[in-house]
Amino acid sequence: MAYEPRSCNVGASMEHTIEHDLDLPTAKRAIDRAMQSYTERLSEYSPRFEWTSDAVGEFGFEALKVKVTGELVVADRKIDVSIDVPFILRPFRKRALAVIEREVREWVERAKNGEI
Repeated sequence: MAYEPRSCNVGASMEHTIEHDLDLPTAKRAIDRAMQSYTERLSEYSPRFEWTSDAVGEFGFEALKVKVTGELVVADRKIDVSIDVPFILRPFRKRALAVIEREVREWVERAKNGEI
């Protein structure tokens, strides 16, 4: 029988805003590339990302056999990130958010430089 990571809703939601100066379609492409890079480099955490509407994407990964989920909302000049961190992983919530922000900022910068 395969192990299924548990989902823990008890914890804390963390909100963060990443500012950018891209148009909406370019910002979405930057997020796509950031999440693709994140997925490839950190595959041991089983990351996933999918757009659920034109401006909202859901992401998730597993750490310590616990699922972590979140949402990215793209708007003019900002990307709002919300991440639900189970109680057991609260010590790692800032680190998880920092990884997501680093990837997004890198690809926003690449987009500004015409690389995507």
